[in-house]
Amino acid sequence: MPETPALVLAGFGAGLINGAAGGGTLVSFPALLALGYPATVANVTSTVGIWTGYLGGAVGFRAELVSQRRRLVALGPAGLAGGVLGAVLLVLTPNAVFRELAPLLILGACALFAIQPWLSTKVRSGAHPEPADDRDQPMGALVGTFLAAIYGGYFGAGLGVILLAVLGFAIDDELFRINGLRSVLALLVNSVAVVVFAVGADVAWGAAGVLAVASLLGGYVGARVARRLPAPLLRGVIIVIGTVAALRLLIG
Repeated sequence: MPETPALVLAGFGAGLINGAAGGGTLVSFPALLALGYPATVANVTSTVGIWTGYLGGAVGFRAELVSQRRRLVALGPAGLAGGVLGAVLLVLTPNAVFRELAPLLILGACALFAIQPWLSTKVRSGAHPEPADDRDQPMGALVGTFLAAIYGGYFGAGLGVILLAVLGFAIDDELFRINGLRSVLALLVNSVAVVVFAVGADVAWGAAGVLAVASLLGGYVGARVARRLPAPLLRGVIIVIGTVAALRLLIG
């Protein structure tokens, strides 16, 4: 398939999946690999290209974020610092090394994505019935956010699931508020990674531009339509795509 139509489909699919359930990187990254981009270039290009989807997700939770400003002030720097560190580590990682790591990272992200419904249920069952005060955050939330951000800056797939777990178990609050906080932290991590990659990494800017436009459109459609589709079907498709991509890398 010609590259531009393939990128449009990949970007739209990634945005659609992000709008519906999250996990769009598991669509865009394998698509770039299939088009022949080296693993590191595919990773940074995917990160830059689907940034618009993170922005749309954060805007969608703006009502839940108004009362959590102190949380964002407390946890935001940890997310930014971790995201920068993870992105710099990726820039310093030789492509041959990252190509060996990529299948394991993809399979790990698929596993996280598979347990996301169970994880959300666990977080919901432990959440306080009333919104908690926006008070100083426990050390576990700060450390967990920093470590999750390192992973997110290095390889973004599954970051939302990890942040949801960290915040859900460290902060006693309702799930929808935790999810809103997660969306902004993921946006911060992705944003600083994009800046680092723009300065120090080999980004395929043409491909990233096509992904960005298509992902923005896909995210808008996903937020309005894709949630009506069977969630297990969407989840299954993403897991299959990620697993096939990982196996192809392992087989060589």
